[in-house]
Amino acid sequence: MNSALTATAAGFGTGLSLIVAIGAQNAFVLRQGVRRDAVFAVVAICALSDAALIALGVGGVGAVVVAWPSVLTAVGLVGGLFLIGYGCLAARRVLKPSALTLEPGSAGSAGASGAAGVAGLAGMAGSGSSRRRAVLTCLAMTWLNPHVYLDTVFLLGSIAADRGPWRWTFGLGAVAASLVWFAALGFGARLLSPLLARPSAWRVLDALIAATMIVLGATLIAGV
Repeated sequence: MNSALTATAAGFGTGLSLIVAIGAQNAFVLRQGVRRDAVFAVVAICALSDAALIALGVGGVGAVVVAWPSVLTAVGLVGGLFLIGYGCLAARRVLKPSALTLEPGSAGSAGASGAAGVAGLAGMAGSGSSRRRAVLTCLAMTWLNPHVYLDTVFLLGSIAADRGPWRWTFGLGAVAASLVWFAALGFGARLLSPLLARPSAWRVLDALIAATMIVLGATLIAGV
């Protein structure tokens, strides 16, 4: 019993230490959480994707993928271009104040609280098209990022292998860490709503997101 708890705790701690670092995926989840746009779908995609990748790593698939390094090279190139493109869109939002104001007649119209107002940012009001866009972007952020494979399939997989018969318990702890983190980031981000109800604050957030995405994208392409 103690061995199982130790393996689970080790998996949770290791998984959390790898996930918490600021990256493209976390920045996207944070933005969606603050805007309250498709938060459940985005959190679910991130957590379930991590669970699948961690399971592959614990199952030993990482060793198989190493035999085809060209796969990661291709993913790195496509993922890098995608991140740079998304970063440019974030930079565009910084330069266009109109994209940061509240929609007329939305939940954030005059008289509504700042927390409710964030939900109605122009062009991103939680419509069906916005939700589909968020889901597709989240999938791309997750599956086109080689760092995700390195952290989950390879690194966590190799660490889990050292746990012997407790490797799946270790993996379960890592999956739990992913779920806790993304749920906290996505649903807890709304606490920042009063602060980000002002367009100037959104400019700062989008500037940080733009810089993060572009730097990460350039780094991926440079490493190809």
